Amino acid sequence: MIAQTTPPVYAKVLGVFRRPAVRRELQRLDAGRDYQRMVQLLVGYEFPFDITRALELALFATFASPRVSALLAHTGQFERHGQQRYDDTSLLISRFMQDGLDSPAGQRAIAHMNRIHGFYAIPNEDFLFVLSTFIFYPINWVNRYGWRRLTPAEERALFLFFREVGQRMNLRDVPPTPEALVTFAQAYETRHFRYADSNRRVADATVRIVEGWFPVWLRPLVKPAFATLISEPLRRAFGYPRPGRGFRTLIESALWLRKWPLRWVTFEPYPTLVENTRYRSYPSGVPAIETLGPEGLVPRMKPRSTEPPKNKS
Repeated sequence: MIAQTTPPVYAKVLGVFRRPAVRRELQRLDAGRDYQRMVQLLVGYEFPFDITRALELALFATFASPRVSALLAHTGQFERHGQQRYDDTSLLISRFMQDGLDSPAGQRAIAHMNRIHGFYAIPNEDFLFVLSTFIFYPINWVNRYGWRRLTPAEERALFLFFREVGQRMNLRDVPPTPEALVTFAQAYETRHFRYADSNRRVADATVRIVEGWFPVWLRPLVKPAFATLISEPLRRAFGYPRPGRGFRTLIESALWLRKWPLRWVTFEPYPTLVENTRYRSYPSGVPAIETLGPEGLVPRMKPRSTEPPKNKS
């Protein structure tokens, strides 16, 4: 039997500088075999801020399909409990990206997502499109705004990781290559992206979540910032006007300028983990995986207790 070794945990150099050993480990790993570890390093050390922002935009993009937005608008979850739905989604995704798909926490997170989704009649192609955004939005964001570009091996690791997520979610006909998935996603956008009032309702509810993170005087900039960072088909599907050239240049310039110091220093926790991330809905601490989700559904799912059984006296 081959002994299992614990992956190294890295610390910043002098408390602020990136540790080159992280990138050296990424370069040594094989994407086909080590994609789970590569994703851990990318989200924990190299690009925690960038991948989080990209996944936020990925979720935003799914609202451009009236079929998806109609379901979300019908449940009212984003409009009534937007911050909590955001935090719950972030926690579940972060769990299996941070801990790995084979870890107990990763397996529980996938199983819990499957239970939540099981209460809704969601077409397989909608799931596949969401899956595609979780792969290509982080790749495109990091390559455009990150402090360095992803290597081909890192891009392949993200694809293989989320392809396995799709398989564990029992999705059918998951495209076997990035090229096939791009073709599928483009065809899906052509068929389904169009304006609908439900798109606008869910998009506006999401914008309000983000507005709550900023001081009052900055909140009017949030919606045009979203409109700057999304594509023209998405803007049309939400009914958002394209911001003026000056505002677009300001946002793009700010994101480009932040790259340069981040080549050497990082202000994120090292590594960035669920345990050292602040979740606004849970100020007293991170809840158990099985308690996450819409309040009306969680009691019906009979969550497995994470507490050890108490001895009876």
